[in-house]
Amino acid sequence: MMLSIEEIKLLIEKLEKVKKEDLQKLIDSNLKILKDLELAVDANNSMIINRLDKTPEWFLRDLDQKKKVPTVDPVTQRQVQSKIFQFAKTNIYHSLEIGPGDGMFSMDFRTWKSNFFLDILLDREKPIRKLFPRQHQKYLKFYSTRDTDCSNIPQGSCNLVFSWDTFVFFTQKHVKQYLQDIMRVLIPGGYVFIQYADCHYDQELDLAKRGYWNYNTKTAMTQIIEDEGYELVEMNQFKPGASYAIFRKPGKQNPVVYKVSEITLD
Repeated sequence: MMLSIEEIKLLIEKLEKVKKEDLQKLIDSNLKILKDLELAVDANNSMIINRLDKTPEWFLRDLDQKKKVPTVDPVTQRQVQSKIFQFAKTNIYHSLEIGPGDGMFSMDFRTWKSNFFLDILLDREKPIRKLFPRQHQKYLKFYSTRDTDCSNIPQGSCNLVFSWDTFVFFTQKHVKQYLQDIMRVLIPGGYVFIQYADCHYDQELDLAKRGYWNYNTKTAMTQIIEDEGYELVEMNQFKPGASYAIFRKPGKQNPVVYKVSEITLD
């Protein structure tokens, strides 16, 4: 059976970790073969991705499908909310949610000064506004993006950037580009809380092999976070298919200090 590119990448990562002097020659030889194969497959996949990149229409169909078959169960929803609430200790800064979808978590940002929402879909404003009471409408601001940037979000305006069920669809390159611009949006000490695909786990690897999610791992995500100048705070998983990372921009302007806590199931 032929290995998928996701399985090749995962095998490379595992071989890199288990290097030992007595196995060095064997491992290096196999790593070279795998990396040459990875480059060839990646080059072909890049051309395919450029032609078949997910469009706004694709995301809209996906959102409609999730209305029929939700992918976030009530327990996971409460666990995500419990994390969000740990950041809700000040109302002097703004929050930014990337890819709010139907607003499953959007109401959880009411205690912030105002709530920014960024999405590739231009029709998200109306359904999300309906979730909020009339007196809160003036605190909601909606922005659109066609790429991987937050250029229309004010600089240094947010102490939390949140995203669930969005970054799993991005390539590692796109994740990196987004984190570069998120750094500009955050205040010093501001946090990022996002779901990502950790293909160390079979369920998440399977979603990537099917082409639904994009390939990523905890190891690769950690490297991206650190390369972009963030401080890693927490990486964990609520359950298979619900891996997340919490990290922060260096600095002390943010009055909120997140404390790592154990995940408990209700």
